[in-house]
Amino acid sequence: MARPNRQRERERDRAEEAETDEKQGQQCPECESDNLVTSGDSNEVVCEDCGLVVEEQQIDRGPEWRAFNHSERESKSRVGAPTTQTMHDKGLTTQIDWKDKDAYGRSISSKKRSQMHRLRKWQERIRTKDAGERNLQFALSEIDRMASALGVPRSVREVSSVIYRRALNEDLIRGRSIEGVATSCLYAGCRQEGIPRSLEEVSEVSRVEKKEIGRTYRYVAKELSLEMEPVDPKEYVPRFSSDLGVSEEVKMQAKEIIDESAEQGLLSGKSPTGFAAAAIYAASLLCNEKKTQREVAEVAQVTEVTIRNRYQEQIEAMGIH
Repeated sequence: MARPNRQRERERDRAEEAETDEKQGQQCPECESDNLVTSGDSNEVVCEDCGLVVEEQQIDRGPEWRAFNHSERESKSRVGAPTTQTMHDKGLTTQIDWKDKDAYGRSISSKKRSQMHRLRKWQERIRTKDAGERNLQFALSEIDRMASALGVPRSVREVSSVIYRRALNEDLIRGRSIEGVATSCLYAGCRQEGIPRSLEEVSEVSRVEKKEIGRTYRYVAKELSLEMEPVDPKEYVPRFSSDLGVSEEVKMQAKEIIDESAEQGLLSGKSPTGFAAAAIYAASLLCNEKKTQREVAEVAQVTEVTIRNRYQEQIEAMGIH
């Protein structure tokens, strides 16, 4: 809720600035002074030179309650959550609470409980007016589920939901599974936001095969003209290093290996995850923190053969024997 609070503060500041500018253009009708001030309760505009009340009973745009800390301001706020693209109705509809309690926190009777259950059921039904909205609701819930499993930030979910809505408007879903398009949109959202997640990781949390995700992703990216930069292997280094428990020295050495080998054109056409894994393996050997190829391969979700091939290319490029 930090964003709506900042927005309200900015709006209040703009309103105060507008009032200040308006006062600066005013003059006292008695002494023609422009030295006008607002009273402490923001109810009167008074001339400081002659004491004449220029305006009174102004509109108070502030709340009628007082709050002395952040939690009090949050509890007394009248606004709900901001609109979001991650829900099919953008979060604008109401929702009946699942707790079977009244306004005072007391448990309701069994008769009222069954009535509330029926109300919740009908509330869920009327939130989606047709099959298109039901499909959108299912796809966005799948994106939210997979994003939670991958541990990506909320910005990725928003971007992925926007990409899916664009694909839906362009009629790219026809002939393809909703889950496949939703997963490919999530992968595209991760790449656009610079959050390194490989196709293998995305396919693990999805109900769709990796091959179909890749095919659908390429189709959606082409049709929507998504500008995707190649994934930098260095983005995988911090996460892989953390999972392996290596030192900061190994991490820095791995990034240097990637930079030097990439300058010689070895990165072209190679998997970024395999390239990063091989660099970490080589760096662990150079820093005397040896990790086996199997350990690195399990963390990076690549084969040991890939690590061996990339490792040989990297040490030859750096002139290490």
